[in-house]
Amino acid sequence: MIETQKILIDLNKLTDGEKEEMKKLGILDDLGTITENHKETVQTDTKPLEKFAVHAPNVINEAYNYQKPSSFSRALRFDFGGYKVLMISGTASVNDNGEAEHIGDFKAQLWRTYVNITNLLKAEGMTWHDVVRTTNYLRDIERDYAEFNKIRTTFYNWLGLDPLPASTGIQARLCWETLLVEIEAIAIRKY
Repeated sequence: MIETQKILIDLNKLTDGEKEEMKKLGILDDLGTITENHKETVQTDTKPLEKFAVHAPNVINEAYNYQKPSSFSRALRFDFGGYKVLMISGTASVNDNGEAEHIGDFKAQLWRTYVNITNLLKAEGMTWHDVVRTTNYLRDIERDYAEFNKIRTTFYNWLGLDPLPASTGIQARLCWETLLVEIEAIAIRKY
């Protein structure tokens, strides 16, 4: 049986559609009770890719430690034949207590986001020179893109990045109303 504290949904308030789909996944039995984790969901014929969670607790807490927990890792590292690949989740201006920093100050939030990503890279012995791609989410791209690009260009020039990482900019509602920018990054380094 799954631990009670790991169930964040109210089983008494499931819609008929939720019940139907959760039964198809094997999560609910016919009585509407959470079942044991199904063994058939675990691959046994081949070894799964080994994944390593990356942490930078001195600057940013784990998402599952938020007051309202969120289920993702800050970053995952994969090892591929002499290379390590780091996939950094959407990272924003969040401090080590899981609280938004610099509410209402886009520029300060962007700098704090760079601090957080820098420390996640550092936790794996990597730097921004290893970053090959970023995806940048701005709450209001029309209002903030010019400042975003000035700060990003200043930061990348200060670092001496050449070539620059591939990048995409997207306007998006972020997970908290207080967040104005969030960045995902992929970094690759040879061992």
